[in-house]
Amino acid sequence: MSTLSPSELVLNPDGSIYHLHLRPEHLADTIITVGDPDRVPKVSQYFDELEFSTQKREFVTHTGRIGNKRLTVLSTGIGPDNIDIVLNELDALANIDLENRTIRSKKRQLNFIRVGTTGGLQADHPVGTLVSSSHTIGMDNLLHFYDYTPEAEARELLTAFTGQFPELPVPVYAGKANPDLLNSVTGNWAQGITITFPGFYAPQGRSLRLASRISPELLDSFADFSFRGTRITNFEMETSALLCLAGMLGHRAISCSVILANRHDGTFSQDSAGDVDRLIRTVLEQL
Repeated sequence: MSTLSPSELVLNPDGSIYHLHLRPEHLADTIITVGDPDRVPKVSQYFDELEFSTQKREFVTHTGRIGNKRLTVLSTGIGPDNIDIVLNELDALANIDLENRTIRSKKRQLNFIRVGTTGGLQADHPVGTLVSSSHTIGMDNLLHFYDYTPEAEARELLTAFTGQFPELPVPVYAGKANPDLLNSVTGNWAQGITITFPGFYAPQGRSLRLASRISPELLDSFADFSFRGTRITNFEMETSALLCLAGMLGHRAISCSVILANRHDGTFSQDSAGDVDRLIRTVLEQL
């Protein structure tokens, strides 16, 4: 059994994992991820008991209970690069013996539920709509650094998408949510394909002083795309990395969002805090 070197598995002096500053006992089996560190207490305020909290950089973690359900809520910050850190370090807490630096033979499966905000593409999904990601298309580069082989349905989605959009500015990949977890938490929500971009401005078609290669016409054509009757509903900056990395590691993951900006009609939520709170409460009620 090979031992992971200190440069591969980086730990803090207290034995906690490097970036997240967590030890295995701090981690519940069900993990809610949020982007904004300030959103962590907005989730944990509904816990019946808060047993642990910590912060390092943008990574804030609260672990507690609602009734008999133990939950961890953790902020990832923005972007797929941070998801790379969070997923790998949480999996290490679950499946690596940190003292011996060896991978455990018996694997622990985690449930990841992203609770985030998003931009909507469809006219019939106004701001405030709760949407879950059945599939994802990654227009970031993270999964290209892994030996990622999508399952058959994701490969078909990728083939259909690149066939309809052959001149995209970057190579793309595709994945899907865990169907059992998706149905148990968001069974009656609006559901669709989520595109993940590595940035907020040009990658999402916004042009301030620098022009984007994602034109308004291309965004409109994304809205018209359909795969097996499923449309592209929204886009944001974390879902593809979360769903695909979790799947590769043997975990279950879904992404739940509230639409704050509708790119079809150019509107933005007038009560973003209230919309996010409604999303949080809806997810926690299902858990």
